[in-house]
This record gives sequence, C-alpha cells and structure tokens, in this order.
Amino acid sequence: MVAGPATYLDANATTPVDPRVAEAMLAALTGLHGNPSSSHLAGRDARRAVEAARREVAALIGADRPDEIVFTSGGSESNITAIRAALAARPDRREVVTSAVEHPSVHATLDRLAATDGIVIHRLPVDGCGRLDLDAYRAALGPGTALVTLMTANNETGTLFPIADLVPAAHAAGALFHTDAVQAAGRVALSVAASGVDMASFSAHKLHGPKGVGALHVRTGTPFAGLIFGGRQEKGRRAGTENVPGIVGFGVAARLALTNSHAERIVRLRDRLEGDVLAALPGTRILGDRASRLANTACLAFPGSDAEMMLHRLDQAGIAASSGSACATGGLAPSHVLTAMGLRHLAGSTIRFSLSRFNSDADIDRLFAVLPAIAREARILEIMA
Repeated sequence: MVAGPATYLDANATTPVDPRVAEAMLAALTGLHGNPSSSHLAGRDARRAVEAARREVAALIGADRPDEIVFTSGGSESNITAIRAALAARPDRREVVTSAVEHPSVHATLDRLAATDGIVIHRLPVDGCGRLDLDAYRAALGPGTALVTLMTANNETGTLFPIADLVPAAHAAGALFHTDAVQAAGRVALSVAASGVDMASFSAHKLHGPKGVGALHVRTGTPFAGLIFGGRQEKGRRAGTENVPGIVGFGVAARLALTNSHAERIVRLRDRLEGDVLAALPGTRILGDRASRLANTACLAFPGSDAEMMLHRLDQAGIAASSGSACATGGLAPSHVLTAMGLRHLAGSTIRFSLSRFNSDADIDRLFAVLPAIAREARILEIMA
C-alpha cells in the first residue's frame, strides 16, 4: 500500500475514504455476490443493500422520496445527464442559463451542444467575490429557456449560490432547474425538496465515500430520459448493473455525513489557517464570498508568488493542496473561475486549501512550519525568472 501525504488539504478534489465506508464496501464485495436485478436470494440481498443506500442518500439531501435518487458513476455523469434530459424534455426551447464559474463538465457539455444542436448559452457573470449577478439572471430568463443549471457551491472558492431563491423565477419562465451540488453535500444542510430544484448532482468521493459512484436527484414529476440505455436498472433511468459495493459505500458515507458534518470544527481550522497566513504573509488575499461560502474552503492568493512552485515545494514537504479544480488540472489556461471574478492576474499565484473531518490542528501546524518560507522563496524565484 502506498502511503499518502502526511497532511492532506485537498478535500474539494477528493476526500479520504472513511474506514467505516471501506469496511462496508469490503463486506459488500465479499458477501453480496448477486446481481441486484436477479430474482433469487443473492440478487434480493444485493437489491436490499442498494435500496438501503438509496434511502441514506435521499435523507442526506432532503429528498421527498428515495426513488428520486438515480445512482450514476459520479458528478460529471449526473451533470451531463441532467442537461441532456432537460433539453430533451423541452424540445421547443433551445436556451440554457448557467454561470461563468460552473464545473468543467457543465461548460464542456453545453459547448458541445451549442456546436452540434445549436443551443444558446447564457453564461451569467459573477462579481469579484464569485457572487452571481442576480439582475443578469432575471434578464436571461425567457420563453426560450429550457434549463437553468447553477452550482450550489463553487469548487475553487467555496462561494455559495442562493439556489432556493433562484428556482421560482426559473419555474415561472417554464424552465427546469438543475444544480450541481457535488461540493455542498455533507458540508452544508441541503433540502432538494424545500428548494424546489428539479434535478441535483452528487458524488460520493466528496464526502469520504468511494470514487466512481454518484447520484442524480430527479424530483417526482420531472420529465426525464436517461443518458445510458439498455437494461431497466434504476427504473429505466440509467442502464447497467449497479455498482453495489460503491453504492453501499455511498450510503454509509451519506449516513455519517448526516449524523455529523463536523462543520464547526472545520470552520475553526479554516479560520485559523487563514488567520495564520494573513499574519505571516501580509498581502495575502482571501478569495471568494467570505460571508457565504463552504466552511472547509480557503482560496488564498499569494501575489507575486508562483503557485505551481509553491505546490511542488509543499508536495515535497508531504502536504497536498491544489491550485484549483482537479478536473481542469493539466491545462495551461488560467482558472476560469478566477478569470470570471476579474482576478485573472492572481490565477497563477492562488492556492486552494480544502479541509475535511480528518484534519486537525496538527495539520495546520505542519503547514505553517513550511508555508511562509515556501511562499517567500516562490516570490523571489518568480522575480528572478
């Protein structure tokens, strides 16, 4: 087994699997041999495990009914399925309202559909804190709007959008409303029922569950056609034999997150991290909406320092952090989120530290044993370059 970093501060990319989740998954791998679609005892046992997990996920997100949960391979599949389903349900409408700071899976899908199907995309601007332009939102809605797709929480800055306040206007315009709630589940209290959203995306690995399994919430009565066809799994909404061990792990992770999100302790650690940075490195900027953001996310700009160089040095010191979305890492373009916020000039000097319930004060101590010197070194080398 390969050891991970001594200090893991990249929970918005993925979270460590909770040992209780791993234990439940191992039991499913070794004990649940049947196909959930089979009628014999082994199949029925697997089906019961899947349905139990469905109830746990429904409870975490505040769904009216467990059968509103469709298990998928993850957040990206859920986003893509929701977008395509909404457009198929509104064939006479060809416009989609979204924001400039959505996850790459949303942007890429919409861009492809604009090129192949001629849909019109309204990308709403955000301000310097990542807050949505509400006037632009209301102006973008109209008789041609098929779908509004807006994230609940931004993966880079942690900024929260007021989803429940946005849904009524979309419905009044006759549009469906989807939210990418992948970063929010298990970190903020959610009620998809109360918010009125038609569809919402989730992923297990953001809340200490396994990678490769997610869910799409589809509100009862929402017109819906799945993306993957074949068998009648998930009540005909997503073909393919269910990933039983992964779904079981998702269910346990959802139950644990609902029982205790550890939000108060995590926000204390985040505030300590930010306070220590500001004290040690004057000029550092905290990015995002400090009044409305995820408790675990500290998006920090170190003006004049090279973020990639800093991340390399932190990695050498056994500390994992990120410069932005893990799904966009590897590209040469600056963060589309920071660019939309008017902060393109800070994109190359920004690091995201994102915490989970497994972090402690000892992790912050280890970070600050090396971070000030690393930031100063990165600034000097950047000046010399």
